[in-house]
Amino acid sequence: MTSRFVIYTTIELNDLGGDQNMKSKKPVSRRLTKLPRPTDTELAILEILKDLKTGTVRQIFKRHNQIYEVQAGYTTILKIIQIMTEKGLVEKDSSQRPQVYKPRLSWKKTQQMLLTDLMEKAFGGSAKELVIGALSTKAVSEEELDEIEKFLDKIEEGK
Repeated sequence: MTSRFVIYTTIELNDLGGDQNMKSKKPVSRRLTKLPRPTDTELAILEILKDLKTGTVRQIFKRHNQIYEVQAGYTTILKIIQIMTEKGLVEKDSSQRPQVYKPRLSWKKTQQMLLTDLMEKAFGGSAKELVIGALSTKAVSEEELDEIEKFLDKIEEGK
C-alpha cells in the first residue's frame, strides 16, 4: 500500500491534464460512479488510449513521452497501468504478447463520470450551477454559444 501512495503522490505533482468536453445529456448511471475517479496521470493514459483504442505498455509509454513535457519511465507507466487495471479503469487482454490494454469505459462515459463527481462535490449536485460556473470561468466564443443554444433547444424539444 505504501508503494501506491508514493506513486500517486509523485505523479499527482505532475499535472498532465486532459480534455474535458461534454456533449451528452444522458446522466451517468450509478454503476459508473462507483468506479474510482482517475488521477491526473491515469486520465492522461486514458486519453492516450482514447486515441490508440488499445495499446501495449510500450505504445502508451512512447505516446506519453511524445505528448507531455514531463517524461515518464517505462516502469512507471507499467505500474500505473497495473494499478488502473486493479481499479477497473482499464482492461487487459492477456491472450496476446505483449499484453494489450483498453479503457473500460468510453471517453464520453469517463467525462460524464468526472463531471458527475465534480457536480456532486463542488456544485451541490446542481447542473445549473455547474454550467454557470463553467461559462463564467473563461470567455465563450460565438460558435460555442450557438452550439450550447442548439443543445438546449434539443433538450427542450425532448420534454
